[in-house]
Amino acid sequence: MTEARKPTSSHQDHPAKDGDALYLVLISVHGLIRGQDLELGRDADTGGQVLYVVELLHALAAHPKVARVDLLTRQIHDSRIASDYAQAQEDLSGAPKARIIRLPAGPDEYLPKEALWPHLDSFSDHAMEYLRQQDRLPSVIHSHYADAGYVGMRLALQLGVPLVHTGHSLGRSKRQSLLASGESERRLEEKYHLSHRIRVEEEILSVASLVVASTRDEIDSQYGLYDWANPERMRVIPPGVNLSRFDPVPRPAPPIVKELERFLQQPERPPILALSRPDERKNIAGLIHAYGQNAALQARANLVIVAGNRDNIRDMPSGPRHVLTEILLLIDCYDLYGQVAYPRHHHPDDVPDFYRWAAGLRGVFINPALTEPFGLTLIEAAACGLPVLATEDGGPKDIIANGNNGILIDPLDTEAMGNQLLGILNDAEKWQQYAKNGITGVRRHYTWQAHVEKYLSALDELPLTVPLPRDIPASAERCVNADRLLFLGARLLDQPPAPGQLEALAATLHRKRRQVALGLVTTRPLHELLTLLKQRRLAIPEILITRAGTQIHYAAELTRDQAWSRHIGVDWQGDRVYDLLAETPGVRLASRSSQGFYAVHGFMDRDFAGVVALADQLHQQDIPARVVTINPQEFLVVPQRASQGFAIRYVADQLDIALDHVLVVGSAQADLDLLGGNILAAQVGREIAQDQLQEDIYPCAADGLTGVMEAITHYHFLEECAPGG
Repeated sequence: MTEARKPTSSHQDHPAKDGDALYLVLISVHGLIRGQDLELGRDADTGGQVLYVVELLHALAAHPKVARVDLLTRQIHDSRIASDYAQAQEDLSGAPKARIIRLPAGPDEYLPKEALWPHLDSFSDHAMEYLRQQDRLPSVIHSHYADAGYVGMRLALQLGVPLVHTGHSLGRSKRQSLLASGESERRLEEKYHLSHRIRVEEEILSVASLVVASTRDEIDSQYGLYDWANPERMRVIPPGVNLSRFDPVPRPAPPIVKELERFLQQPERPPILALSRPDERKNIAGLIHAYGQNAALQARANLVIVAGNRDNIRDMPSGPRHVLTEILLLIDCYDLYGQVAYPRHHHPDDVPDFYRWAAGLRGVFINPALTEPFGLTLIEAAACGLPVLATEDGGPKDIIANGNNGILIDPLDTEAMGNQLLGILNDAEKWQQYAKNGITGVRRHYTWQAHVEKYLSALDELPLTVPLPRDIPASAERCVNADRLLFLGARLLDQPPAPGQLEALAATLHRKRRQVALGLVTTRPLHELLTLLKQRRLAIPEILITRAGTQIHYAAELTRDQAWSRHIGVDWQGDRVYDLLAETPGVRLASRSSQGFYAVHGFMDRDFAGVVALADQLHQQDIPARVVTINPQEFLVVPQRASQGFAIRYVADQLDIALDHVLVVGSAQADLDLLGGNILAAQVGREIAQDQLQEDIYPCAADGLTGVMEAITHYHFLEECAPGG
């Protein structure tokens, strides 16, 4: 066995600060992310969030209080995209303290964000491995969007460091706006899996020490839709704009103007500029209806739609393909040829030129989205002296209130939208005032330097956390000598094994006993597991994980891992949990004397609302905990940091065993927590529905311990091990 990792520096005990120098870890999983030449608008996932996190990375790295900042994203090997996204590490030019770290997650090819959810456990495991290799723990983990929030939540709970979260776009707001536009609940669920995303967002809000919002409206109207949102943990810190790129200073006509003018019969008319990715939520079709139905507006201005980049629309994913096809059909329907420009390609460096060109012709910028969490293009346009019209749903309310540089519109009222566009274009005095106000307002409210100062001040206010130190006595190392771990869900032993099953498994493990350590994992308490082992005439294995991951014991001496207990016990309020549930109608608790130190055991009546209602009740009382389902009527409440999957990863880390040398075989619904990520995993029996299993979890055909042997064979788990002797 390789030597267990030792601490590399004393500041592991207090990761939040190393003097004043912070190590910050940003996570943004989806989209195409690189340090320069961003492909904004290439697809629905490479838009404002990508620009936000890359510019935040640069701005944080430039601050003297930041020692280092890493941005973790997904590694992609795909011939359809640039090889830049396959680089494991990218050092940023001009920002020596910043780097982009790319980690595997699922298949090599580029995937839309909706397809990434089954692979986030794997991304989390790779991220954990990377962070464990660094010479210090992060001061903060800062996740962006729900997928990264899921990853950040797992990392923060395992490492014991604060989680900061920025939602960018929220599932409940998205569902609300799309339903209002006529989408069906069923189609939304099939396409976006919103119910799962929303539940994850609730959990993120329960774990995050700080939630960064761009506007007050985001806190009130969007996070206000969430049961677990806590406004006291939220701060309004609007993003900035790069003023070295976005300014009102006139330039000679750039080449992109020639590309626009070839569409237009009268290119000297003021343009109505819309710039977004081709996403149905951006409501480009609504804008074309507003323009096409208003003859006076057509006579007054041209319409310019910059909707990402395209080569052949037929080869694009279905979402962008549908939007772009609808754009072309509507232009034809209203016979707008010569009045609408819709360029096929543009470069990120063209974006400021679009705004300045439109401002020079006294045009306007419009964001007609159904909902807009913030509206970065609005402040870019304002910085270039271009008046704006923007959806009344979301962040634009704050932007226009701060800048007084435009008006809000109802994105579903196309007639009013057309009239409001015409009103600004025809009022020269108002146009001039809006242009001037926008330039001033951006410099007052929306710079990255101001963002970083507010951000670091908010970090200073975070409560002191208790991380999992790396200089703890290695209880596991003293008691276990192996380079592979086999964990079985203890429910596999509930029924007496068929003749020969137990003997075959025992003989196999005995031959490899110097290399493979056996562990049992259960939601039951230790004494019940020991009784079961005695009934089955089994020796006590090397590792016992009991009460849903709240206790770890090693070897026949049953040495308890005290470091794990201290880690999960942070902020645990067991007495409050017991007292609260004892007064809850429809809930029955086991006697107080039979409760675990870090687990409260209870039962629900059949007509009780379920574990979600229990979790909501705990959160309403500000009790950080998770509810574990044992069966439909039985549950445990455990600390937030405790889980069976986390416990297995902790043991593997203590023994310095890679996760692909860990095999977990489960059979019960409660074992779902064990399966997935970079651990080898198999399922025996049919209690867990196939649609709940990730693709890389092997479904054993055989039952019981014969299924365990099948999993061992399937993964060739013991083939590299020499006999134990």
